[in-house]
Formats: sequence, structure tokens, C-alpha cells
Amino acid sequence: MAKGTEIEKLKIQFLEYVEIERGRSLKTVENYDRYLTRFFGQSEVKKPKDITDEVVRKFRLWLNRQPVPTEHGKDMGTLKKNTQNYYLIALRSFLKYMMMRGVTSLPPDRIELAKVGERSLDLITAKELIRLLDAPSGKNVKEMRDKAILETLFSTGLRVSELCALPREVDLSADEMSVRGKGEKVRVVFMSERARSALTKYLGIRKDMDDALFVQVGNRARESGSLRLTPRSIERIIQTYSALAGISKKVTPHVIRHSFATDLLSNGADLRSVQALLGHAHIATTQIYTHVTDPHLKKIHQDFHDKGRK
Repeated sequence: MAKGTEIEKLKIQFLEYVEIERGRSLKTVENYDRYLTRFFGQSEVKKPKDITDEVVRKFRLWLNRQPVPTEHGKDMGTLKKNTQNYYLIALRSFLKYMMMRGVTSLPPDRIELAKVGERSLDLITAKELIRLLDAPSGKNVKEMRDKAILETLFSTGLRVSELCALPREVDLSADEMSVRGKGEKVRVVFMSERARSALTKYLGIRKDMDDALFVQVGNRARESGSLRLTPRSIERIIQTYSALAGISKKVTPHVIRHSFATDLLSNGADLRSVQALLGHAHIATTQIYTHVTDPHLKKIHQDFHDKGRK
């Protein structure tokens, strides 16, 4: 897309609006920029009126045919419907912005998202979870840090980005703390006694002065300008301990977040409370957990299934 075109100027104004007026994170702004730039470049859009139903249709067809490596890297798959929808959501938001500005273009309600299958949950068993939480058992700063990471994730249900952003100055005399999540929304999460104990031990032997709660240690810390752990670093730590715990499934920070939610619901917590603890904007997002945690359905199955052979 040529610099200085009408659509480029509007895109820059839109991204500034998303960052300032909408209060979205810089990561969201970067993603919107990438999605829109790809759409404009692929579709050769230079002005708002160039965005038509036919242009969007051709772009969606192009997206749907994009080859991507599969998980094992041997074969080529296609772009997932969820990923395709990210592009469409960014475009629809941009069209809404132009409509608000009185700029004539394709109406945003003409953008229909691709239908996706019901979201599946990546879960580990309660026994696997316990093995994972107990895997870091050493007394050095690295294993104490990793123990604190795992216990904090399970106690709070934090997203990995929220965990990485935690400050060192956490009040461990309290069993709660405020976190800033998606959309800059603040919510309260709670720390179990195990999480507070692990954090106390970890912070008690740290020698650095960094203001992040979870930081790099050892040689990598000395080589790096920033000590704060990244989401990718947390993912690698969890993968290491899941292997040590003998868990064959892929375990990520989000799997532990799933375990947090299913643990609460399985033990009788109501859906609205779990929604608030997870920081979900919509109850429908939280409802994905109900079909795996509803004890009533299990009881119905036990009481009424296959009675003819009993």
C-alpha cells in the first residue's frame, strides 16, 4: 500500500483512535495495523470507496487458501477460521470508525465472520495438575521462582500476559490483588496460602533489584537488558515441568487457567463469579466450561443410562 494514500491516512487515524479513545493495548494496535495493511495490500485498496463486497469476498477467499505449516511441520494446512476472523474483525472496526467519521465506504454490517466450531478445552486431570505443581521442588532461586509461577497461575487464573506484568511489590499479607487485564479493565484475583508461601520463599532469596515479580535468573539474566519474563519464557518453563511431571499432553499457561476455572465450577462455584475471576467480558465465554464440570449431568447419566442391562 502506497504511503500517503487516503486509506493509509485514515488507517493511521483509526489506530490512534483505538489506542487513545478506545484504550486498547499497543499489542492490539499492532495487530490491527498488520491485519489492515495486509488487506489493503492484497486488495489494492487506496481509498474508502474501493472497499466493496466483491473486494472483501476475494480477500476472504485468498485468506482461506493461505498455506500454513501444520503442528508437526510435515504438511501444509490452511489458515484457521479463528485467525481469518481476526482480519475481518479489524476491518469491521475500521469500517465502523469511518462510518462514525462520515466517510463513505462499505457498511460494517456487511462483514460477516466465518463460522467456527465450538471451542474445545485443553484440560489435564487433577492428578496431572498436582504433579505439575509439585514438579519444581528445588531450593535454588530458579526452582522457587518456577514453583511460585505455577502456584500463582493456578490460584489466580491469570492470563500469561497478566502474570508477566505483575509488579514485584505484591502485598503478600493480603490474599488478594488487583490486576489490569484485557481492555485495561481492572479486576481482583485471589492468592491461595500455597501461592503466597511460594511467592514469599522466592522473593526472600532474590538478589536483583528489578521491579518485575517474575524475572530471568542465571546467565541469561546477566546477558539480557531486561529481566522481566516474557509470555514465551513462561510457556517454556511450563513445558519443561509438564515433561518432568510425565504429562504427555501439551501444557500451556492457558491450560492452567482452564484448570482454575473447572476446579471452581466442579466444586460448586457459580458461573457469574467465575466469569468475574477470569475477567471475561461475556458470560458466553465462561460457559464453555459448564459441559465439563456439571455434576448434575453426570448424576443423570449414572441414574438413567443403560438401565436395560443392569
